Amino acid sequence: MGELFGTDGVRGVANADLTAEMALGLSVAAAHVLAEAGTFEGHRPVAVVGRDPRASGEFLEAAVVAGLASAGVDVLLVGVLPTPAVAFLTAELGADLGVMLSASHNAMPDNGVKFLARGGHKLDDELEERIEAVYAEHRTGAPWERPTGSGVGRVRTYDEGFEKYAAHLVSAVPNRLDGLKVVLDEAHGAASRVSPEVFTRVGAEIVTIGAEPDGLNINDGCGSTHLGKLQAAVLEHGADLGIAHDGDADRCLAVDHTGEEVDGDQIMAVLALAMRERSALRADTVVATVMSNLGFKLAMEREGLSIIQTAVGDRYVLEEMKEHGYALGGEQSGHVIIADHATTGDGTLTGLLLAARVAQTGRTLKDLAAVMERLPQVLVNVPDVDRTRVGSSAELASAVADAERELGATGRVLLRPSGTEPLVRVMVEAADIDQARSVAGRLADVVKSALG
Repeated sequence: MGELFGTDGVRGVANADLTAEMALGLSVAAAHVLAEAGTFEGHRPVAVVGRDPRASGEFLEAAVVAGLASAGVDVLLVGVLPTPAVAFLTAELGADLGVMLSASHNAMPDNGVKFLARGGHKLDDELEERIEAVYAEHRTGAPWERPTGSGVGRVRTYDEGFEKYAAHLVSAVPNRLDGLKVVLDEAHGAASRVSPEVFTRVGAEIVTIGAEPDGLNINDGCGSTHLGKLQAAVLEHGADLGIAHDGDADRCLAVDHTGEEVDGDQIMAVLALAMRERSALRADTVVATVMSNLGFKLAMEREGLSIIQTAVGDRYVLEEMKEHGYALGGEQSGHVIIADHATTGDGTLTGLLLAARVAQTGRTLKDLAAVMERLPQVLVNVPDVDRTRVGSSAELASAVADAERELGATGRVLLRPSGTEPLVRVMVEAADIDQARSVAGRLADVVKSALG
């Protein structure tokens, strides 16, 4: 990763870290880099541009559009739609790139620019690094090659995007949701229109909360990072389940009829068994990250399914899925990728398929999610240590081995150096919360003494 691009595009406080000038410059740089890579060869390039409802998205969208059009790229403006909708439309319309303006689950003052390659996939690291380098080069005064006359890009609003995406979601649902009452928390975000629309089309009785975006209230005390309102609404309305999205609706968490949270690991467990039943779970394999709860791994192995674990980040899950053709993967946070229908996490799609499983089986979500038991998980951050020596310290390796012997088959230890700070994260899972805390505390002390 470079200085600007993180695991999910360029993010920062809008108009402070992420300015209009930066959004424009990055867009021009992206157009030039993709042109050099041959992406536009033989035709006039087209980009799909969407955003979440943040107020800052309005001026950042204008900057991105100006940058792309000035570089000779035609732009289709799809307006406020989820990130997975922009990815879908980029593929569906044969566009050369997609641009999404969102900071996902972050607070309203933040925003971000995410570039998508042809087909709706995230850009390769190498292309992002090249875009960043070209942006930096021209920021210091190197002139751009600028088209003139008919060579400049044209811009038009593409209102049909909403219906195309909605129809795509409806077509992915294997059975109707008639008889189900579902509460939808849209986080005052990008799915506030489309999610209630598609749940209604497939037969669910819906109650919506957090579906009145005003540009300032996105993720504010609602959505997948604040489940309290959804839990209360499910109980108040006697709903069968609740679905929570984040600001750009690429993730989904759920609440069962008793108000209990159902996290991304549990959702993947339920969907994995449903997909196997339909012969849609290729190689009977699910891709997860190393942060997935050990209870998920044990449950899937008990059910005869294989688990492949990647580094933390949905981009790494997706890379593994693409390389080997797997159909299902995701993260505990609710990024769930269903490869037959999406190129990225899609919270609305995930929620629809979860509700469809409840409707199809006639079982409660609580019962379905009980296929796995979440083991207690303790995370301790140890600051001011040399994170680069996590893998080479003999003292630390010995302490970890002792801890793993103590925990046995129903426990796990994971040490993760931070990618940006001088700290090490100690994660311990165990069948008993007190044991997890005790082991995590001892290991944290060893990390301090060995790496401090």
